[in-house]
Amino acid sequence: MLASASATPDGGRRDRLPSLPDREGFAGSFAGVSGGALLFGGGANFPGRKPWEGGAKAWYDSVFVLDHPRGQWSVAGKLPRPLGYGVSVTYGGGVVCVGGSDAARHYADAFRLDWHQGQLIVTNLPPLPRAVANACGAVLGDTLYVAGGSERPDATATVATVYRIDLAAPQLGWQAAEPLPGGGRMLATAAAADGALFVIGGVDLSPAPGGKPQRHYLRDVLRYDPHEGWRRVADLPCALAAAPSPAPNDATGFYVLGGDDGTELATPPDQHHGFRRDILRYDVKKDRWAVAGELPAARVTAPCVTWNGSWVIPSGEDRPGVRSPDVWSLVPPSKE
Repeated sequence: MLASASATPDGGRRDRLPSLPDREGFAGSFAGVSGGALLFGGGANFPGRKPWEGGAKAWYDSVFVLDHPRGQWSVAGKLPRPLGYGVSVTYGGGVVCVGGSDAARHYADAFRLDWHQGQLIVTNLPPLPRAVANACGAVLGDTLYVAGGSERPDATATVATVYRIDLAAPQLGWQAAEPLPGGGRMLATAAAADGALFVIGGVDLSPAPGGKPQRHYLRDVLRYDPHEGWRRVADLPCALAAAPSPAPNDATGFYVLGGDDGTELATPPDQHHGFRRDILRYDVKKDRWAVAGELPAARVTAPCVTWNGSWVIPSGEDRPGVRSPDVWSLVPPSKE
């Protein structure tokens, strides 16, 4: 059953859907809609001690299904392997999953999840030309774009590559599109709006003294028109990374739902105050950002899924090392 339902200050609605059947919840999971149901799979968490207590991160291959917003989650099946931090989109009645990582390496795998007559069907798709995790992606028409990311768990640089595949003819494989201008990024948010792909914010990496990666938070926004290429549009009001992706859209823009602004990067994880909760809307015609409400809870490294006319954010991180099994459904005023 719905745990709660309430109005937002801007007149929208937010519903708390049944929580995932895991005490900790997950970050970096795959999610989408198939057969009218919400599918959720993979991801990672800290099942024992927290990272600041020396706990080890675990990756998962479980796939859960929620047939109805007032139903209950059940186990649907498994991913091909424990995997998280890839790209997932809903397309043609299935969930397309691309890339990702586990504790040892990053992957180029791509596959599709279909929920059909109570069974989970996993279909392999052509792999990416290179292994990548922490990328972002969105679908324009029949074409899935996957942008940026990193190639290895210990990477000290991000990649600027952009790949595309025609999901109506996936057997043709991936093609390289024009790379991201200005260099690479990871943990960006992707959006499809106004016939264009948008890559929003994210993080770049560089080697710190001692060789470990250090993060540089980004606020620039890039727009890609398949006919005209890349151009920069209005910057975010502040740097943001790891907001739920793909970003939901409406007839004239799209929304960035919270994110990590990097201001507490140096804060000990057990003292972190949590990620941002504000909802930002970008108007594609006016090339302008505006505050459009507030999330009921902060979430990053989570997918965003359009389901039954609402935007669903399943699980994700509340603050570094801390996940939540809660599932939130948002309906903005324009959607009611």
